[in-house]
Amino acid sequence: MIVAMALGMTAAATLPALALVELNVNKGNVEPLPIAITDFQGGDALGAEISGIVSADLKRSGLFAPIDKSAFIEKISNPDATPRFEDWKVINAQALVTGSVSKEADGRVRAQYRLWDTFAGQQMSGEQFFANDANTRRVAHIIADAIYERLTGEKGYFDTRVVFIDESGAKNARKKRLAIMDQDGANIRYLSDGRSIVLTPRFSPNRQEITYMSYESGQPKVYLLQIETGQRELVGDFPGMTFAPRFSPDGQKVIMSLLRDDGNSNIFAMDLRSRSTTRLTNSTAIDTSPSYSPDGSKVVFTSDRGGRAQIYVMGADGSGQTRISFGDGVYSTPVWSPRGDLIAFTKQTAGEFQIGVMRVDGSGERILSTGFQQEGPTWAPNGRVLMFFRDSAGGPKLVSVDLTGRNEQSIPTANFASDPAWSPLLE
Repeated sequence: MIVAMALGMTAAATLPALALVELNVNKGNVEPLPIAITDFQGGDALGAEISGIVSADLKRSGLFAPIDKSAFIEKISNPDATPRFEDWKVINAQALVTGSVSKEADGRVRAQYRLWDTFAGQQMSGEQFFANDANTRRVAHIIADAIYERLTGEKGYFDTRVVFIDESGAKNARKKRLAIMDQDGANIRYLSDGRSIVLTPRFSPNRQEITYMSYESGQPKVYLLQIETGQRELVGDFPGMTFAPRFSPDGQKVIMSLLRDDGNSNIFAMDLRSRSTTRLTNSTAIDTSPSYSPDGSKVVFTSDRGGRAQIYVMGADGSGQTRISFGDGVYSTPVWSPRGDLIAFTKQTAGEFQIGVMRVDGSGERILSTGFQQEGPTWAPNGRVLMFFRDSAGGPKLVSVDLTGRNEQSIPTANFASDPAWSPLLE
């Protein structure tokens, strides 16, 4: 458990009132903001570790440029005292982060930070957090989220986890395990033993629960798994194969495609409380990869009813099925942004795989990444970053890219990794 408390503003330097620094993330080309992040005082190596995680989170976002500590002029000894702003302006640090870490008498860790606007000479925000030793990395991610939000006006995405498929072994006999990690690749934990092939894990939007597909019975079946307890249950024992499960925004339904004996797959929704199933499409084509809009009113999916796989949108009850993509190539794995404004997709054209986004009416298609073989986008909870997997050098690895397409980052994993799914912000 992590407890947060606001820190009061300290006395500001006697400088003229200026507008506080902010970063406009809606501009087409955003210059990373120079920011100085000092080692948190106390806690021995823990202070440097926490500030290092904060710095790495902000740098990976592409919106911040942490300044090398060797350039620092002032050596912060009291993180609660007003800094010498002139020393930070000299090195063009437009924002400054100071902090401290200490151990409480009850054994908990107390971490606090202050965010300063060096040119306005003011404290912008400050909080302190109490956590046990196991949650110190989470505290760092929460601090990074708070800084991100204060400077951009938008929610951060660092205090999140990613569930994915860990792949190891020879290519023709690959062992696939469910795994979960922090969004930066740390704290990997395995959720299955690899004795059965597992695919397409997806997070519940409001619980620490995932849905995924397993071949342990010989045919793909959809399961629910409680991450913390390990409790697992079969969603339904359908006569055909089940694919591509995803939760509804309220976490009360799972939507998926079922393959019938005639070779056609259609989309069904299941109420997880009553276990009643509703058929949403009824075509002679392959309808698959459904994903709800964040308000639950619509579903995006792919269908080859027009001759090749394209993207369609329909009401959550199956009404008004409308094609929205008309580009060359084959579209797959559409997923609605948590902001509701965009749909991400995989597109295969001219021998290449592309990760792109389009507006919900199909207009404004933009390609963010192109590669030999890459697919399966998943959204960060703030709708600003996508993660996907790319097959290169013998196996798949995880990659993230922001909506500009210019900030692409590799996500470190011990083995090959595929099928990522981003969690909502942790509670």
